[in-house]
Amino acid sequence: MQQSPHSPQSQSVSASAFESAAQLSNLQQTYAVIPRVRPHTPLLDSIDTPSDLNAFTTDELIGLADELRLFLLYSAGQSGGHFGANLGVVELTIALHYLLDAPQDQIVWDVGHQAYAHKVLTGRRDQLESIRSKEGLTAFPERAESVYDTFGVGHSSTSISAGLGMSLSLRYQGRAQTVACIIGDGAMTGGMAFEAMNDAVQQDADLLVILNDNDMSISCSIGGFSRHLAMLWESGYQVDISDTGEPIICKRPDMQAFNRRKRHKEMRDVPQLEDNLFKAIGFTYFGPFDGHNIPELLRVLSLAKQVKGPVLVHIYTTKGKGFAPAELDPVGYHAISKLPAEDNEAKDKIASHSEAKVSTVKPALKYSQVFGQFLCDKAAEDDKLLAITPAMEEGSGMIDFARHFPERFFDVAIAEQHAVTLAAGMATQGVKPIVAIYSTFLQRGYDQLIHDVALQNLDVMFAIDRAGLVGEDGATHAGVFDFGFLRCVPNMLIAAPKDENECYHLLNTCYEYQGCTAVRYPRGTGTGAVIDQPVQNYPIGKAVVESILGQDNAPKKLALLAFGTMVATAQQAAESIVQAYSESACQVQVVNMRWVKPLDTERLERLIEQGVTHIATLEEHMIMGGAGSAVNEYLLNDSIAFKRTRPAICNIGIPDRFIAHGSQAEQLADCGLDVAGVVGQLRKLLS
Repeated sequence: MQQSPHSPQSQSVSASAFESAAQLSNLQQTYAVIPRVRPHTPLLDSIDTPSDLNAFTTDELIGLADELRLFLLYSAGQSGGHFGANLGVVELTIALHYLLDAPQDQIVWDVGHQAYAHKVLTGRRDQLESIRSKEGLTAFPERAESVYDTFGVGHSSTSISAGLGMSLSLRYQGRAQTVACIIGDGAMTGGMAFEAMNDAVQQDADLLVILNDNDMSISCSIGGFSRHLAMLWESGYQVDISDTGEPIICKRPDMQAFNRRKRHKEMRDVPQLEDNLFKAIGFTYFGPFDGHNIPELLRVLSLAKQVKGPVLVHIYTTKGKGFAPAELDPVGYHAISKLPAEDNEAKDKIASHSEAKVSTVKPALKYSQVFGQFLCDKAAEDDKLLAITPAMEEGSGMIDFARHFPERFFDVAIAEQHAVTLAAGMATQGVKPIVAIYSTFLQRGYDQLIHDVALQNLDVMFAIDRAGLVGEDGATHAGVFDFGFLRCVPNMLIAAPKDENECYHLLNTCYEYQGCTAVRYPRGTGTGAVIDQPVQNYPIGKAVVESILGQDNAPKKLALLAFGTMVATAQQAAESIVQAYSESACQVQVVNMRWVKPLDTERLERLIEQGVTHIATLEEHMIMGGAGSAVNEYLLNDSIAFKRTRPAICNIGIPDRFIAHGSQAEQLADCGLDVAGVVGQLRKLLS
């Protein structure tokens, strides 16, 4: 690595420099409770920019790690958000900002789940409680938020490509600055990471890649790559780095210091570390090292960043490090909600009421739970059903299916493109694959959806979760483009259920259809609708009139065409409109369109023939190219009735901009998609 001339730690740091502090790395504290009161953090409070770390001794850096971890616990309790990964990289973040001269040196985070400590050390400590809140800090690194956020992220496996681009650009301009990319073992399973590594070797780029191996992405890391990392760790050996930057194979110290889950019962013999995957690609490999040992990190990284060419430093960490419950349950503590407010008065009432009634109200199901229930029910009666996920077993509601039908469950790791083409290959052999994928991640497999599935009209179903606005995760995770990029693809059917019951039956309808289908449903809980049994097949391409409010002879007749979960909003808006205009002045029909493709064009013709004077479409999707655009295209190009009577029309949806993070309710209001916003737009149309 080329060294930045600006860095105060530009010289190499030998092992002897840290001998006096070598044993202190195991003194970090472990906490069991998330504090409700801001902790006392004098060391942390003295840091306004990363350069303030320059004056710290190694002992003080170790103490800072405790303070930073405790502060992250407190902040997470106040705001919620990503949790385990952030606790796991406290020491690494401190070491990087101590050794590098950011923002001159470029620190590139992958995904961004682990960037909270980075935000704290780069001038945003006092704003961290606002993270994920409207107008507060973003959940992920964002270039517009700070000069220290070198690249905006949210999707995985991008850091090495971005970092390589930075390195090559700096080299072209003759600027000697370090570029360090931090990528997790889960993100490394994404093919894009290996494409970038291959190119980095070809370009002989000065690039420092730090592989943070915590044995756990959102779901457990799987596959040959994960087994390879496990082999390197379980061997008990490491490729150390000499004071001159040369690799040295030696026994790894304190091998049993970490209670890491073993993948294999037997321990390996001395491995062929010289032949590891990264060295085979062409990287200079060092590791694995203890990622919580600050003196060790300082020694290794200070030397590694001076090695020329592409370098990979492999560290192992504990997800949720320092918070005992998270260390025991890294999946459950991947992200947390804010702590509920304490209500002492309510506690006293409950304590004094020995016969307090237990609520029998059944909570509404999450849409992912509806999908999981459908999977298990359908698989029990159809042995052709196979299910695929790109590392989202828990998030997509597939835990029960994986447990009951393990031979029919395929977690392909963070490889969305592969997931789609894998399903296409399966479909050629007479089975029915279902790809469970978030809307925002399906964008990554778009070419495969067109070329490998739709073009061949293969029998593949896409269960698209997290569609629409997703709240605090913000624009990187919003699923607001899927109607647009799916409906323009020939052979695709697209269903948009209004509630849990429709979701269940539309999943079944699309499963039974022979061809390419997609069912698109939102994040979170539904309306509480009960799932009817037995399972039904809905007519494909047929809408349903939910209600007709107002009188038939009203001079204004509005058809409110609602897609998906906006049906409930449409119903409330319709009631407000009729009350405002009176039943004799305005009639409103609320139509649950149910299908984006094919549209119920017969219903559209019938509405216009019935004397509709105004038409409004309503969707939680971009207006441009969305379901409303599909309605416009039909009316303008093919509808005889529309050309004859020309009713006024408007499209209500998400405007042509990225929607900033906040609660989902705040995002909807920002777009005019809450009830008040919809009513305002309808009144404007009717006037």
